[in-house]
Amino acid sequence: MSAAATALPVAEERERAPLAPLSRLRLLTRNKLALTGAVAAAILVLIAVFAPLIAPYDPARPDFSAALHQPSWAHWLGTDDLGRDQLSRVVYGVRASLQIGLLAVALAFAAGVPLGLIAGYYGRFADSVVSRLTDTLLAFPFLVLAVGLATILGPSLLNATIAVGVSQIPAVIRITRAETLRLKHLDYVAAAVANGGGDGTVLFHHILPGALSALTVQATVGIPSAIIGEALLSFLGLGIQPPSASLGVMLSSAQAYIAAAPWMAVFPGLAIIAATLAFNLLGDGLRDILDPQGDSR
Repeated sequence: MSAAATALPVAEERERAPLAPLSRLRLLTRNKLALTGAVAAAILVLIAVFAPLIAPYDPARPDFSAALHQPSWAHWLGTDDLGRDQLSRVVYGVRASLQIGLLAVALAFAAGVPLGLIAGYYGRFADSVVSRLTDTLLAFPFLVLAVGLATILGPSLLNATIAVGVSQIPAVIRITRAETLRLKHLDYVAAAVANGGGDGTVLFHHILPGALSALTVQATVGIPSAIIGEALLSFLGLGIQPPSASLGVMLSSAQAYIAAAPWMAVFPGLAIIAATLAFNLLGDGLRDILDPQGDSR
């Protein structure tokens, strides 16, 4: 065999080797859209964490003498029909949206990842049961399923989180199952089994780490969906309840004043767009960085 023929597989193996963290960071900085999404997402997280320090007023305290005031130096984003500061309510609304988004995604992963691992690794009966459960949930569109669950559970922050989280479980199951089916036939997994590794060791020490790239991307894509789900539930009165600040609640209150006070709808709407766009851009960038060769999953 010629030296050129020998070098070709070696080059291909190097090309497919996982990128080091520093190399991935460089790729992130070179991807302008992904970097923009990462910075915007970081800013939103900081706003959510430090909301009590950023908000200039109590978001739930009415001031009827300042009702429907236009944006000014006293109220940068104006006030609503009860005189509450819109900037303060948007800040706390972003906090509530990210809280539900992160908790809902965590719930979906806590339930979906083990089920996906079991279905993909054991196959047969386990795969059939989990797949039928997933198909049943996927028969309902995401928002329809979330609204239905929230209606059954009742309106509250906790129930909205559960409803949105359960609605995202099917997507997590499908991605985890697909990754498990792909990874369990690789040589290093077979070697772990041959060396006496138990099912738990193989699943959580060999297969799950290999699936983290796809699951990380799914998490960043799931957060915008959860934010939109929370806004919809709160808009319909099935999520966060007034006077607590929520972007969906603010949009619902703005319906009657859309002509007289358009800022009541514009700024919460822009906050939702900014949050979903930031995490979507970050997710697209992470997909390119974590899977730079574009291998099908």
